[in-house]
This record gives sequence, structure tokens and C-alpha cells, in this order.
Amino acid sequence: MKVTNVHERLFAASPAKLGKLLNSLAGPDDQLWPTADWPPIRFDRPLQVGAAGGHGPIRYVVDAYEPGICVQFRFTGPSGFDGFHSFEVRPQADGRTQLRHEIRMVARGPALLTWPLVFRPLHDAVIEDALAVAARRLGLPSQRQPWSLWVRALRSVFRRRRTQSIR
Repeated sequence: MKVTNVHERLFAASPAKLGKLLNSLAGPDDQLWPTADWPPIRFDRPLQVGAAGGHGPIRYVVDAYEPGICVQFRFTGPSGFDGFHSFEVRPQADGRTQLRHEIRMVARGPALLTWPLVFRPLHDAVIEDALAVAARRLGLPSQRQPWSLWVRALRSVFRRRRTQSIR
């Protein structure tokens, strides 16, 4: 199953300001990822081509990185995720800047079920939260989307599993 999933938001901010947020991704002072509510992104080294890691059960390696402009991650897990996801800072003709997140992958095997039922709803929520974090960091009104009942239920299940595995 081909998957294309895009989230984007326009900001009344310069590309340099959004690029600074992008460059902080997975760093000690991450200014983009919503770590207050979601597992943080962690890599085996600073953000650079070849860095491997991920967030929660999602694993990936950095395939491309142009500081302040874009970063692309190739999925290495979970099973059946064959493709990439990326963040890109895009200057607009009207002086605003777009921050775009995109997934392009082919879901195979178990991902034929896990992507639409589990990972897509969680992914949509975390990326919308990241865009809201970007707005707050830029001093702009934050447009956080409320989590759906399904996302809240999934988060509850994962939280219980994590607590049980610690015991």
C-alpha cells in the first residue's frame, strides 16, 4: 500500500528562524519536537547524515540533511515501513515560511494493518503537536489540534505497556 502523508503550516517567520528550530531536532535543547507529550527523538550521534535512532517504536537513519533547510529520515522499523519521512523549511513568495513534514512509503506485511490503525493516527497527532510547538517557539499563536478519542486510547495502551515492562 502506497502511503503519502503530508502536514504543513505557514508561519509569519523567516526561514532562518524555522531553520534554527529544525537544526535543534533531537538535540539537548530540541525546539521542535513535542517532548512534553511524546517520546523524544534520540540518535546515536548529533543530527547528521548517518545518525541512527528514532522515537518510540519508530526507527530511522538520517539519509539527507541540509542544515536549516531539510532533513530526511529512512525508516528502519517497524517491520513493513519501506520509505522515508522528512521535515522541510520552505520560503514563500509572500514572506512567510512553510514547515512541511512528509511521509512517503510503501506499507508491507504487518504495516498494512499497523499503519492505518495505530501509527497513522499517532503520527498525525505528534506532527500536528510539533507544528504547534514551532508556533509557540516563534512567539506566534499556537494552533494545537485536540487528540481524537482513538489517539487518547492508543496512548493509554502504550503507556500501560511501558509501565508494565519497567516492572
